[in-house]
Amino acid sequence: MSRLLVLPFAAPLLTAALLLAVPRRRSAHRSAGLAVTAGVLVLAVALLVVTRDGTVLVERVGGWRPLVAIGFAADALSALMVTVCAVVVLACLAASGHEHDPLLVPLVLVLSAGAYGAFLTTDLFNLFVLVEVMLVPSYVLIALGGGSTRLGAARVYVATNLLASTILLAGVGLVYGVTGTVRLADLAAVARDSPTAAVAAGVVLLALAVKSAVVPWHDWLPRTYPEAPPVVLALFSGLLTKVGLYALIRIYAVVYDGDAAYGRVIAAVALLSMVVGVLGALGEATMRRVLTFHMVSQIGYVLLGLALFTAASLSAAVFYLVQYILVKTALFLCAAAVHAGHRTDRLDRLTGLSGIHPVLALAFAGAALSLAGLPPFSGFVAKFLLIRAVGDAGQWVAVAVAVGVSLLTLASMLKIWGTAFWGEPPAPDEAVATRPPARMVLPALTLAVGSLLLGALAEPLLGLADAAAAGLLDLDGYLRAVSGR
Repeated sequence: MSRLLVLPFAAPLLTAALLLAVPRRRSAHRSAGLAVTAGVLVLAVALLVVTRDGTVLVERVGGWRPLVAIGFAADALSALMVTVCAVVVLACLAASGHEHDPLLVPLVLVLSAGAYGAFLTTDLFNLFVLVEVMLVPSYVLIALGGGSTRLGAARVYVATNLLASTILLAGVGLVYGVTGTVRLADLAAVARDSPTAAVAAGVVLLALAVKSAVVPWHDWLPRTYPEAPPVVLALFSGLLTKVGLYALIRIYAVVYDGDAAYGRVIAAVALLSMVVGVLGALGEATMRRVLTFHMVSQIGYVLLGLALFTAASLSAAVFYLVQYILVKTALFLCAAAVHAGHRTDRLDRLTGLSGIHPVLALAFAGAALSLAGLPPFSGFVAKFLLIRAVGDAGQWVAVAVAVGVSLLTLASMLKIWGTAFWGEPPAPDEAVATRPPARMVLPALTLAVGSLLLGALAEPLLGLADAAAAGLLDLDGYLRAVSGR
């Protein structure tokens, strides 16, 4: 089965190339995009079944020796990330039927190919290459159909990511200059033995922190994402910053071996991200800007679990990351549906949406309650597990911050609900709304229902999160498989 590891990267790329040859067949584009992504999802689920017991699958492209081969590896963590991101791509492609740009589906497929490859790669240079494969189409997607505002945001987005990519490449070069390798299997715990290597790898982590929009390198995110086409924004929220976050987790586990000295720095950044993100959300006036600031805040929860680096905290962080990707995508798809129906998502211009669009309101309510961490949704399970792990570690200040940020998250969700969804609908002769297409609402509702199921039936995902955490704590199996020894 290891020979199939190249397919999540190769299949979307080849499909995108074929679709570019028939630019006018837009319905065929969407069908092909859905089909190839569904195939990636089936393969990812199969990888999950194989890797949940600690098995690591490795494929070296072309059969070259480990030192020179382009390698892909799947363990429980990477297989889980490919699975959840394939779900996001499926949902966004299903919701994008109203989009008419002939480049949309090919660009989404190239972007998703880079993301899948980044989750599966086994060395830092290929990580850089695959991140760039992911980012190049995003430069076009963020500017699709843009006026001056969107193009201005695109310039900020491109400039920030080019700077971060330059730092990332410099960091990879420094790691190679210090250690003579960029393979993760050869970099295990190197930061403990070599302060110089720790600094070099720290440059890589800095670049990934910028790409993940971690405070204090977060300002570009709320300045750019809300100006993207609404469905594209939902896709970005589920993939782009999450690739950076995954890479942070993987590199910190392998290169730094969870060293507590560096964990304290990550914990401080995590708490700062949680607070700054949620306070920023409270002051915003549009659905998309509120939700974008919450991306910054929720990333902090995942980093807090990483900082503690215990079995319980890592499992909670993985569970949190998976459910958060699905919930946040659902919320952005709800915002996209509102924008499609009303040509705005400004809260002061919306009222009574629950009466006009009850199914959309149900989808938003479920996803919002999960984001805030209320039972019985998956967000409650994730936050409970994380707060319990933080409490077991005796970090009571972090517990207080996590609980306080959850309450403020609920307040911002109630702000959207009370302003936009509650109240009397406008009179029929005054309403300018049109009902959003069902194809935009149903993917959001499906993801919201999925969050409910992940909360009520959390055991399967908990088992996978435990397996991913065990793989991060005990690297022997991963390192042996990747190194070929």
